Amino acid sequence: MTSPSTGSGRPDAPDAAALDTLDAPDAPDTAELADELTRAMKRIRHRTVHRLEPYGLTPGQGRALRVLAHADRCETPGRAIRLSELADRLNIAPRSATTVVDSLEQGGLVERVPDPVDRRAVGLLLTADGRAAVERLAQVRQEVAQEYFSGADPADVAVMLRVLRAAEAAHRTAEGR
Repeated sequence: MTSPSTGSGRPDAPDAAALDTLDAPDAPDTAELADELTRAMKRIRHRTVHRLEPYGLTPGQGRALRVLAHADRCETPGRAIRLSELADRLNIAPRSATTVVDSLEQGGLVERVPDPVDRRAVGLLLTADGRAAVERLAQVRQEVAQEYFSGADPADVAVMLRVLRAAEAAHRTAEGR
């Protein structure tokens, strides 16, 4: 007797058409793609950690520095980015952002300043050393990425970048951000 849902006689077995769909070139294995992305990010992160060690920076500190460097208010006292805003942009808890900023401040890369509008709030400014660290970080990130993707066709890298940007944009839209 044949199961109406599978056509194979076994209710739990997929039919031939379903198996063909899994192997079809127009039905990519998104789980495998996610695995490859995870593997790539782990390798890139490991290489980045190794390259940042001489500068005393971690990838988490680097992310915070990049956010501060790209914030339009991080250069001007009185218009500094708030710690809570940094936490939001990094998608981490404010307490975690405080820990990151503490280490950056100890390294002389970031300065805490009072917020002129809200005395309870703290603003963050990049120091001259912080700006230099952002430049070193950018160089390290570029070198690691170039090394990692050196074996890939540049046209494929461009396609991958477009696909990942589109997927991220769709994800943010779905989340309402």
